[in-house]
Amino acid sequence: MRARRIGRAYRWASSRWVIRVAATVATGGAAGWACAWIGTPIPWMLGPLFAVAILRVAGVPLEAPQPLRYTGQWIIGTALGLYFTPAVLREVVGWWPLLVAGAVFAVFLGYLAGFALAPIARIDRTTAIFASVPGGAAEMSNLGERYGARTDRVAAAQSLRILIVVAVVPAAFALLDMHGSDVYVAGVRTFDPRGFAELMGLALAGGFAARAIGVPNAFILGPLAVVIPLTASGVELSSVPTPVSNLGQWLLGCALGVRFQPDFLRDAHRFVAGVVASVFLSIGVAAAFGLALAVAAGVPGPTLVLGTAPGGLAEMCITAKVMQFGVPLVTALHVTRLVVLLLATAPLYRWLRERHPALVGAPPR
Repeated sequence: MRARRIGRAYRWASSRWVIRVAATVATGGAAGWACAWIGTPIPWMLGPLFAVAILRVAGVPLEAPQPLRYTGQWIIGTALGLYFTPAVLREVVGWWPLLVAGAVFAVFLGYLAGFALAPIARIDRTTAIFASVPGGAAEMSNLGERYGARTDRVAAAQSLRILIVVAVVPAAFALLDMHGSDVYVAGVRTFDPRGFAELMGLALAGGFAARAIGVPNAFILGPLAVVIPLTASGVELSSVPTPVSNLGQWLLGCALGVRFQPDFLRDAHRFVAGVVASVFLSIGVAAAFGLALAVAAGVPGPTLVLGTAPGGLAEMCITAKVMQFGVPLVTALHVTRLVVLLLATAPLYRWLRERHPALVGAPPR
């Protein structure tokens, strides 16, 4: 009898979970369609993100399991990899000084925003630094935990940073009537059902392999690591149709939206205000740096503004793709930045804590 009751309770809980996930996906789809109809920038990501985030903060129990996020990243990583034709890859290699400059700047920007956030939000500098370095939310939370940062604050700040950047940067481009004429197109422009299945299967295998060895953002970087060499070698399996690309944005938007909890605004007004202020500071400084770098390198300004913006890898690359601003360079900049941040953030913080503890708010040894 007890086992039967437990079984019924499990089935009931499972059915409610499925309903919540389905409601999340449906809400995101409706919001994406509405934004596309209105004509907003990157509608299939912004629409789901904001709709789901608003409902979550309002207390609606929406859910998006990790496989949903991984699926969105898998699609996006595959689509981006098709831009790296042999000619484009040769040009990207020639941009290595820009990639190095962008990565070093990202480290500086993270610390600058962290130093600004700490006094405004009245939190310790360790938490503020890991909350502000423009890496992934999970990765920065895990790194910060090693040094005593508050992981809940780090994760919340990282999620809010991505939301603000994704909302502000494309909107600013739209208000300024800036639309690219990117000469880069995906290397494969013909859809082939069999080739598409092979392409997605290989990219998915790359994602699982990257996850197995602990690569962050595995289902973006893994497919990129597979599809870029294929495209650069002239292997043409299939294009990724626009509806499939939109699906990837839709699922990723839903996954980002559910990060926001009902108590997000209610219990931490000063912290949220501090994060908003520091993110806007980061956007302004990054835009100025991107424009200056563009002038020095002779590259279109909007491309380097997107390439140096403190948004997430997938989100900024989607923005570049939709608005037609230098997709390969933006992708290369954000991949390089992510790798450097993940490798350098902890050693740099550890060095500062040992040599200049007052600077990062660590107790003297």
